[in-house]
Amino acid sequence: MSGQAKPLDGVRVVEFGTLIAGPFCSRILGEFGAEVVKVEAPGEGDPLRKWRKLYPTGDGETSLWWFVQARNKQSVTLNLKHPEGIEIAKQLVAEADIVVENFRPGVMEKLGLGWETLSALNPGLVMVRLSGFGQTGPMASQPGFGAIGESMGGLRYVTGFADRPPVKTGISIGDSIAALWGALGALMALRHREVKGGAGQVVDVALYEAVFAMMESLVPEFDVFGFIRERTGNVMPGITPSNTHTTRDGKHLIIGANGDAIFRRLMLAIGRADLATDTQLGSNAGRDVRAVELYGVIDAWVAANTEEEVLRIAAEAQVPASRIFSVADMFDDPQFLARQMLKRAQLPDGKEFFVPGIVPKLTLTPGETEWLGPALGEHTDKLLGRLGYSPEKLADLRRDGVI
Repeated sequence: MSGQAKPLDGVRVVEFGTLIAGPFCSRILGEFGAEVVKVEAPGEGDPLRKWRKLYPTGDGETSLWWFVQARNKQSVTLNLKHPEGIEIAKQLVAEADIVVENFRPGVMEKLGLGWETLSALNPGLVMVRLSGFGQTGPMASQPGFGAIGESMGGLRYVTGFADRPPVKTGISIGDSIAALWGALGALMALRHREVKGGAGQVVDVALYEAVFAMMESLVPEFDVFGFIRERTGNVMPGITPSNTHTTRDGKHLIIGANGDAIFRRLMLAIGRADLATDTQLGSNAGRDVRAVELYGVIDAWVAANTEEEVLRIAAEAQVPASRIFSVADMFDDPQFLARQMLKRAQLPDGKEFFVPGIVPKLTLTPGETEWLGPALGEHTDKLLGRLGYSPEKLADLRRDGVI
């Protein structure tokens, strides 16, 4: 425990989410001090507990991802198909500031935990609802994962090379973007509640809209010019030069020299003063017309040098450049280490390992990993005890399959 003040100290969150979007949203809030109570099904829990690489624990195997995604959360098991489970859920919500859920629209209503019910119980409640297509519209009731949101939101269409089918990014980026919008929306709703008289509201985040909101100038370019942005591989037309290049020792790196002054510095650094002083190349528009020529020049220079040489020369010329990091590169990188983006933690058996550091960095009230993702139901007795349930009543609830 760090003991430092956090910006969300005193804020209570109840999470009914599973997998990525909802849990990542509440994870962000928990990293900055919110008390997050994660409601999970007895005996099963969040499926993320068993996703990707698993580590042996006392109750079987647990996902290493789980330990990060559920850090700073308290796990309560509740059978939401049982009337007493619903009653306990309502009691948790009654003392909460925020509810986060990412079920298909209508599921919370069928459980008796819809917005109308919960807001009547707790008028100041902020309810973050993350779903594939939002709470309204003709597609609202359809299932939608992050991959669908990325596709419908436009990201997949522009990702990849022109002569090949669209490709995905290496992570579930649609879910994570939606989670960020959810956390931002929750904080805006809390701010509104503070200054406008205490009323809560719904934060409705659709995965496809969360992705769509990131798509830069896609809409006006099509509407005004009829221009449809296509896949262009590692380059982006109109922003030149910025590309991936291969070094003499077979390493791939990025050079971004699309700023006017930066471009001149790069050309001087690689011995091409003629291009540095070419008036047509003094602006991005002029460089873009000659993109093929410029990429040929930079490709040839990079191919004649090692990765170390290219990065040194670029740094000396103050030209943005970077190797394309694998996770192994991150572990040895002084910038990652200086910014504490790799933080030591302990697995349940005491084994030390690294978890990602906290983003963003707040100077007065920084976020922290207080504890790792909990065991299933680890905090059930504690939290239900706070609600007034006696040990005897808890035993009855376990016998009846409620917790």
